[in-house]
Amino acid sequence: MFKKHPKGLSTLFNIEMWERVGFFIMSAIYVLYMDKELKFSDSDKGTLYAVFLVVAYLFPLVGGWLGDKVLGQVKTMRIGIIMMGAGYASLALSSIDALALFYLGLGLVSVGTGIFKVNMSVLVGNLYREKPDLRDAGFNIYYMGVNLGGVIGPLLITIIGIITNDFKFSFWTASVGMVMAFFFLQKGQKILSTIDTFGENKSEEEKAQKIEDNMDKKEYWQRVAALTVLFVIASLFWLPFYQNGAALTLFADRSTIHLNWLRPETYQIFNPAFILLLTAPMLAIFARLRMKSKEPSTPLKIFIGLLIMGGAMSIMVFASIMGGNADEPVMSPNWLISTYLVITVAEIMISPMGQSYVSKVSPPSIRGVMMGGWFMSTAIGAMSAGIFTKFYSDVPHHQYFMLLAGLAIFASILVLVFMKKLNRFAK
Repeated sequence: MFKKHPKGLSTLFNIEMWERVGFFIMSAIYVLYMDKELKFSDSDKGTLYAVFLVVAYLFPLVGGWLGDKVLGQVKTMRIGIIMMGAGYASLALSSIDALALFYLGLGLVSVGTGIFKVNMSVLVGNLYREKPDLRDAGFNIYYMGVNLGGVIGPLLITIIGIITNDFKFSFWTASVGMVMAFFFLQKGQKILSTIDTFGENKSEEEKAQKIEDNMDKKEYWQRVAALTVLFVIASLFWLPFYQNGAALTLFADRSTIHLNWLRPETYQIFNPAFILLLTAPMLAIFARLRMKSKEPSTPLKIFIGLLIMGGAMSIMVFASIMGGNADEPVMSPNWLISTYLVITVAEIMISPMGQSYVSKVSPPSIRGVMMGGWFMSTAIGAMSAGIFTKFYSDVPHHQYFMLLAGLAIFASILVLVFMKKLNRFAK
């Protein structure tokens, strides 16, 4: 898998995998912990779910600035990992009588995630300066690391839940994931320092500056404008996507048949598991199309992904009409599993492709900040997902999911409207 790719990709793969173990544990049990242990209302859960995700995906703007201008990517990532590890430990120590520790942990995890993740994406892009034709494939492989962590995390907490039925053990497990991420960061520091665009790596900084000096101001701002359009469109994808830890988790808990081996938090396994199963075949298809000069452009892949996301939400419309609206555990798990399958195909077409596009199109001196803009679009979508969740119990569920399907299709229409602008710098 790593054979034709730069050596540092395997290091970044391992760091990201373990960081995601913690994050996916958090995503799987966060709403359930607030519901079962802290006894928060649906409205409060929706608000705090939005706060967690919006901070996690807005702070990449700060993380991008720290990585580009102040500390460098590697040091900023190290700080983020330490913050997340401490945050998960604080959540493990929290309770209904110790809510201060809950809020402290929430803050540490969300900020730490934000400043860590953007710099990971920048480093992946930096690996492919000499092999730009492999950049899309590299981001897809990196994304497999993201989702391998997404399988391991929920699988671990399912086992923990069956044995102990205690969320605190799951938060401690997330903290251990950060210890492993820190270990791989330290182990690969020598390799990563060669692609860190800050500090001693002056030759790369000078090369990037030379590229930018040859870029007229008009092109500079055209690139920024194209990325801004992409960020707006992407936010409409993340809104339905982040129902995984909100409305889809509540549907699993309240409307789906309960099985001992398939708990509400276990459904979080399916999306990353499908990523692992489908990424290689999809990469092979794109490689074959690339050899024939028929591979779709990155914006076209994003357009297709948005249509597919609309289809995923349509499945939930039918699931709700068929009985899910009643909030009684009568629905087959296959409704949610098939929804996650379709969501996964959409995600492969959009998330790694979007990061690859940002890496290609960004003016070199603001690459970290622009990657932060990509995550800001995720923050807007995630915040909107949390706000939507507040109304999950106030409207029939099929209407809730129908609106989400409509937003995804509307976003696909926006891609068509701006296709020429987006394609200009896509190669």
